[in-house]
Amino acid sequence: MVTQFLGLKLRLLANTFRRSPMQNLGIVIGLIYALGATGVTVAGLASLRRVDPLLAGSITVTVGSVIVLGFLVVPLAFGVDHTLDPRSFALFGLPTNRLAPALALAGLVGLPALFITAIAIAQVVTWARDPLSVVLASISAIVIIATSVLGARISSSLASLLLATRRAREITNLIVLIALVSLAPIVAVLASVDWDRGGLRALRSVADVAGWTPLGVAWSAPAELASGNGGVAVLKMLIALALVGLLWLAWRALVGWLLVAPQRRERGANPVRLGWFGRLPSSPVGAIAARSITYWIRDARYHTALLAVPVAPLLFVIALAVAGVPGSVLALVPVPVMCLFLAWSAHNDVAYDNSALWLHVASNTPGWADRFGRLVPALLIGIPLVLIGSPISAGVSGDISVLPSLIGVSSSLLFAGLGLSSVISAAFPYPSVRPGDSPFAQPQASGTGAGLIQSVAFFAAIVLSLPALLLAALGLLNPDVRGWPLAALLVGVGLGLVLFTLGVVWGGRIFTRRAPELLAFTLRQ
Repeated sequence: MVTQFLGLKLRLLANTFRRSPMQNLGIVIGLIYALGATGVTVAGLASLRRVDPLLAGSITVTVGSVIVLGFLVVPLAFGVDHTLDPRSFALFGLPTNRLAPALALAGLVGLPALFITAIAIAQVVTWARDPLSVVLASISAIVIIATSVLGARISSSLASLLLATRRAREITNLIVLIALVSLAPIVAVLASVDWDRGGLRALRSVADVAGWTPLGVAWSAPAELASGNGGVAVLKMLIALALVGLLWLAWRALVGWLLVAPQRRERGANPVRLGWFGRLPSSPVGAIAARSITYWIRDARYHTALLAVPVAPLLFVIALAVAGVPGSVLALVPVPVMCLFLAWSAHNDVAYDNSALWLHVASNTPGWADRFGRLVPALLIGIPLVLIGSPISAGVSGDISVLPSLIGVSSSLLFAGLGLSSVISAAFPYPSVRPGDSPFAQPQASGTGAGLIQSVAFFAAIVLSLPALLLAALGLLNPDVRGWPLAALLVGVGLGLVLFTLGVVWGGRIFTRRAPELLAFTLRQ
């Protein structure tokens, strides 16, 4: 039976190349990159044989823990491998005791398994310093392979169950994007570390912690033995073996459950409830606002744009902290930056409509109603953000006197940015991801000036808010003069509301005049 499953997996892999020549070329390029990465990792581990055991152990455990984490997370994050899914054999009457081992062994056939096998063997070379270390490292290699393969099979099977609905896949894509974007601060921190002085100490601290976790305990056992800690090495190896046993029990139980578990299906829509359309006024502004709020909640394209709102302040704070900016000033950064990106996220809203824009044109919707209704979701998020986030930021900074300046600057960036987006989205829309497509897809269009439009929408909002920014800066530089923060508040809020109103009116006139052109644009993009 195991032989049949292995042969089936090999045939499935061979069928991967039965595609168009361009797809096969992409597969070959991907294979070359994967083999290159594997070769570099293997060569690096092999070169550690002549390095001090403490340093070699720190590098090996850290890298190995990241690799094992990838085997656990990637199947959940980037999709499901439907080949040899346990539920595909539910009608064959195979007992769990025979099916679970066969599927687990079939997981050894494939590029990921070859990748981890090569690296596990390379770490044997790293610790080939005496016969006892070779024996322990060989056992560790088997444990590493078993842990990675079983963990990947469990993650893949759970993904096939949990990601069966479109809603679940959209949420997962959003989480993945947050995780990927969040890697940027980590890279910034790593780049700022002085590796000649404190970098190796930090690496050793990470390895010490990871060496006792399920991710790195199998990698850490040979390193402990090479460092002279035989008792700790044996203890860690026993923990690693126990972990493999637990993973096997979990895999066997999961296979048995999947054989009888029903398929998850999409829930049908409830035609009785109107959602936001039943909660907002029955007017052009209310209908458009209800539609916009629904889009912001359900459409993955809006989720992707909104990711910049919470992530951008983190990047700004880390970059400024690396540059030596004091913490009292860093506490004032998040709220204005979030308001800026929140307003910027609406600068191409018309392009997301696609064919739905014809409803606005056919019903002769007033331009200002379209412009204002689209901005309601941003206002519902931005106004509470300013009113709640500003006092918190001021309190964290330790100087409550900056609160008026903070509210003024944030309000100016929010309202002025939304007014500007109202004009730009009607005057200069550019192609976006089509409804139903992946939010990570790129529209196939050239010569649209998308980059220039995005830059103008972003930096023009800052330029329009310069009066409030300058007054707030004067308040920070002259804390004894109490009039500057109040002036920043009045100018920021007043100027922001004026620019918001002008943007809605001006953008509405552009929308009314260009409605047929905008409809043609959304249909052909």
